[in-house]
Amino acid sequence: MTRKTSALPRVILGILLAAIPAAAQKPWIAPRTPDGQPDLQGIWNNATLTPLERPAQYAGKATLSETEAVEFEKEELRSVDADRRDGSTVTDVNRAYNEFWRDRGKITPDRRTSLIIDPPDGRVPPLTPAAQKRAADLAAKNRGHEFDGPENRSLAERCIAVSNAGPPMIPANYNANYQIVQARGYVALLSEQIHDVRIIPMDGRPHLPPDVRQLLGDARGHWDGNTLVVETTNFMDRTSFRGSGEHMHLTERFTRTGASTMLYEFTVDDPETFTKPWTARIPMTKAQGPIFEYACHEGNYGLAGSLAGARAEEKAAAAAKK
Repeated sequence: MTRKTSALPRVILGILLAAIPAAAQKPWIAPRTPDGQPDLQGIWNNATLTPLERPAQYAGKATLSETEAVEFEKEELRSVDADRRDGSTVTDVNRAYNEFWRDRGKITPDRRTSLIIDPPDGRVPPLTPAAQKRAADLAAKNRGHEFDGPENRSLAERCIAVSNAGPPMIPANYNANYQIVQARGYVALLSEQIHDVRIIPMDGRPHLPPDVRQLLGDARGHWDGNTLVVETTNFMDRTSFRGSGEHMHLTERFTRTGASTMLYEFTVDDPETFTKPWTARIPMTKAQGPIFEYACHEGNYGLAGSLAGARAEEKAAAAAKK
C-alpha cells in the first residue's frame, strides 16, 4: 500500500528560504594569491556611458530612475554614434573612428549621473587663481609655436602618454582594458592604451626624492583589508590631469566586489590647482581578453606631415612678403 505525502511542507520550506534576507546569505569571499593577498589579477574593463562630471540637465540629481537611465543610454548612444552620416563634411570626417573600434559600455549599475561622487555636485572643483594663471601663461607661451617641432605636440599625439589611460584611469570608450598582475612585493598594472605598465612596489619603501619627476608619477602601494591602495606623487607638469600640477597627490583604491566585478576609486588632492580634493568611483568588469598590442603610430606619418605642412606655410608666407 502506497502512502501519499503532502507537497505542502516543501512549499513552506521554499517560501522560508526565499524570505531569508540577502545579508544572511553567505558573502562572496575574494580569492587569494599564493602569498595570501587579495587576488585582483586579470583583465578589467572600465567602459561606461556615465560621464565623469554631472551634466547640467541633471544638476542636483545624483541618480536616475530606471526609466530615465534607459532613455539616457538611448540618447547617449545616438549622439555619439560614429556610424551616422548626417551633419557636415567636417562632422563626418571627425567620425573616422567608427563604432567598430568603440567600447561604449552602459550607465553605472547604480545609475549615477556622474562618476565624481565628491563634491556632491558631481563636478570637478574650480581651479585656483594660481592654476588659472599657470594655464593662461602656458597657452600664451605656446601660441604660435604649436608646430615648431615634435616637442610642441601633445604627448598623446606622439604616443607617449594619454591622460585617460592613467593614472588616474578614466573611461574613454576606446581601449578601455587594464591588466593586473601580482607578484610578491609588487603589483603591475598594464594599460591597453599606449601600453604603459605601472610597476607598484608594495614593500613600504619611501617615494623618490622630490627632484625626481616621472611622466606617470611615482607609485607606492599597500593593502587596506581587501583593498589595494596606490598613492602616486612626483608627477611632471607635462602629464597634467584636468589642469593638475606636478605636486598632485593621487590616491587610487581597487576593491574586488564579486567574481567578475571590481570597484575603482581615485582621489585627486592638489591644493595648488583645485579649490578642494575630489573623488570619482568607476565600476570595472572582468574581460576575457586578450589585450592586443597598441601599435600607435605604426606606419603613421601624421606628425611628420603636420610639421612639414607648417614649414610649407612658413615658406609661402615668407615668399609673399618679398
